[in-house]
Amino acid sequence: MYQNIPTKCLTGECRLSYVHLVEPYKSTTATPGAKAKYQVTLLIPKKDTATKADIDAAIQAAYQQGVASKWNGLQPKLNSPLIHDGDGTKQNGAPYGKECKGHWVLTASSATIKPQVVHISNISQELAPQDIYSGMYGRVTINFYPFDSGTNKGVGCGLGNVLKTRDGDPLSGGASASSDFAGLEQAVDPTAAQDFTQYAAPQAAPAPQYNAPQAAPQYSVPQAAPAPQYAAPAPQTAPRVNPITGLPM
Repeated sequence: MYQNIPTKCLTGECRLSYVHLVEPYKSTTATPGAKAKYQVTLLIPKKDTATKADIDAAIQAAYQQGVASKWNGLQPKLNSPLIHDGDGTKQNGAPYGKECKGHWVLTASSATIKPQVVHISNISQELAPQDIYSGMYGRVTINFYPFDSGTNKGVGCGLGNVLKTRDGDPLSGGASASSDFAGLEQAVDPTAAQDFTQYAAPQAAPAPQYNAPQAAPQYSVPQAAPAPQYAAPAPQTAPRVNPITGLPM
């Protein structure tokens, strides 16, 4: 019970999977004419026994409402449980994903009212779409209700609003890398260059080669003309004269 409403619950912190809180979603396997819905799958830790007890009590309250006002006093057997054991198997016999281990699994949806998604740090401001994803953690208000579709009577789980408490590893819902690439694993020599591309990477154009400029021609410095060499005149000797006769000797 939450806010004195027997069919309403506020969960403890749980992990959110298959999140469709921004736009309504319709599964490809949905029955013809089915409406697109805002929806989310809650992964509730099994150790949170208080939340599990509240959910069980709210489901029972919704069932009693159906008996009293919806099903004319009939007490139909519910065709399938609303809350599932994440350690077990789905209705088709397949196991739940590893993220469901140790959790109760419950899907809540709304076909008419878009849920508000706020952060625990500011409950007055709705989160941006990029902050809302599968794998985040939060607390969620849910409300159980009886329905009668003519051929099917039961209890449904309505989605209220979401209080994001913290981030978590995204859950893509796709195949794992190990299953996608099974058989392709190989040892890699860390010292060898690896080529994982089909085409060789384009080679960079070589830089243009320019010839180094030639050194300026060397010119000989003109030599000074040698000064003309003149033979020194032989010294003239005075003729020898006989001092007595005055004749050349």
